Amino acid sequence: MYLHSFTACGFRSLKDVRDIPVSTPTILAGQNDGGKTAVLAALAFLVGAEQFAEHDRMYELGSSVEAADGLTSLSRCSTTWVEGLFTLDPWEQEAFGLPVEELRVRRRATAGETPVLECWAPLADDERLRDPSQLTVAEVRALAKELLPELTSIKRVDIEPALRAYGTAHASTSGWVLAPKEMERRLPRLMPFDGKSADPDGSVRTALMGRYQAHMADPTLQGRLQQIEDGIRERLQDDAQSLCAHIQSRCDDLTDVYVEPEVSFSHGLRGAPLRIARTKGEAVGLERSGLGSARRISLAIWEWTSRLLKSEELGEVDPAVEPEAVEDAPPPVQTIVIYDEPDTHLDYGYQRKIMQLIRDQSALPHVNVIVATHSMNLIDDVDIADVVHLRLENGRTLMERLGSDAHDEIDGHLGRIAAAVGLRNSVLLHERCFLAVEGDTEQRVIPTLFRLSEGQSLQSAGIALWACFNNEGALHLAHYLVEHGRTVMLMVDADSRSLPKGLFKEARLQQFFGSAFNEVVRFVGEPDSFNELEELFSDGLWAAAANDLWPKDEPWTAADFAAQHPGKKFSKEVLNMLRDGSPDGPSGKPDMMFGLVSTLTSPDQVPAQLREIFSQLRKLAAG
Repeated sequence: MYLHSFTACGFRSLKDVRDIPVSTPTILAGQNDGGKTAVLAALAFLVGAEQFAEHDRMYELGSSVEAADGLTSLSRCSTTWVEGLFTLDPWEQEAFGLPVEELRVRRRATAGETPVLECWAPLADDERLRDPSQLTVAEVRALAKELLPELTSIKRVDIEPALRAYGTAHASTSGWVLAPKEMERRLPRLMPFDGKSADPDGSVRTALMGRYQAHMADPTLQGRLQQIEDGIRERLQDDAQSLCAHIQSRCDDLTDVYVEPEVSFSHGLRGAPLRIARTKGEAVGLERSGLGSARRISLAIWEWTSRLLKSEELGEVDPAVEPEAVEDAPPPVQTIVIYDEPDTHLDYGYQRKIMQLIRDQSALPHVNVIVATHSMNLIDDVDIADVVHLRLENGRTLMERLGSDAHDEIDGHLGRIAAAVGLRNSVLLHERCFLAVEGDTEQRVIPTLFRLSEGQSLQSAGIALWACFNNEGALHLAHYLVEHGRTVMLMVDADSRSLPKGLFKEARLQQFFGSAFNEVVRFVGEPDSFNELEELFSDGLWAAAANDLWPKDEPWTAADFAAQHPGKKFSKEVLNMLRDGSPDGPSGKPDMMFGLVSTLTSPDQVPAQLREIFSQLRKLAAG
């Protein structure tokens, strides 16, 4: 079962937080007490990795109850649930009797009741089949005899799945039904690492618990363990029936008494305390060691876990395992690695290692990573679309996600994150590298071209784009930033060299930027003897875009645009041609260029000059 997103309702401060992504990775950012820990706990509740407690139930604002001492207090909501959107693999579809690829699954906790795992599935018309697990063994066997006379087994483990399949086949509606017990085994496993804790013992247990669960799923052991579980369960069922009969004999007012024993070996690892020694024979616990040592050891544990996850993905198999057992084994379950402020107490070198570790783990097919952090270094290093911003309003967590790739929306989203973590906008806008350009045309098209070429936004790469109204303004901004020790690239059209003031002559550029001016200034078009950005795009691309966006009676051809190159200003000549030739001609040069760029679909359509500039920008931003 592969979890794509989840929704929490009535869980701690999460009144109704929807569609939290589970990505590669997902970054949870926001103010203290904004709901990051609540989101992680809600995920753990969904997949069965955390027990639900009464204090996890959200308070109902505006409602109160009167206690025996006459004081009033807020009441808690009666129902809490966390729902996930999952993809089932073919093995799971067959095992669960649910022939669907996407499945909604939720864990619901109603006051006074034990939490239950439910799935949105066909609702059996016969109510007795909607939850066979609640029936006694005698009732299950009687129902099988009535509906499935061809079934010869009398074992509950064989009868119950058959009854569920029969109920699914005879259903006219859908609704929330109790999930099959097998579904619990296929839920994603969580591997949480808490960066705020100074004691790595928890990290050791988490790492080894992952291996414990993998060993429990080993095809050479699983069959024997399942037989032992089933044998113990059947014996306990006999004991339970005797117990129930005795209770009824002593309590004749009870019409029915039943107990359904559950047996599982899947949570058997109790702990694994870690001891270290710097002098042979002098082992001590981590609580006696320094804070820095504890954090470095935790990082080493996480790195070891990454190697194990990679080996699982590669399908390394014990040579002693029978091939038939491997073929019958189910696919690996999804692993979600959770880091809660992983860079706490680590210097910059180790923070970079953490980010590389997260990238390596996220690249594994069955692994996803969620990181709760205040660190802008971590936030800056992922695609901004995978950043979830959480904030508290009136005691309730609100979630903000970027809904568009528009450059202005990205900047606005980053601004909200900056306010939450106490950083100024100028810091947030990725001062690692600035790109100064001439004006509105470049401001509109460079973000799209960069994303198409490099596969990420400018902000994600750590590049702040500044439009300066004209080439002279861009020059002065770049000069100012260089004077203040910032990393800058100035990108202007090649025809800027011919400005009357001579600002872009080599001697003047040396005055602005010193002898390294060639590392700062890029003249777009110059290597190909073009004058401006618009000329970098082939005549064929121009013709294809014009036919899509500004059609005329006779289709535009590449020759129409090739004829404009000998002119003094290619962009001006093309704009006039499109306006004269089409009733839908562009309103101006920025609109024309944005239209052209919006028709591009592959990185190789981005001119080679720009791809080289973008590559250099990424290197500058990376330091």
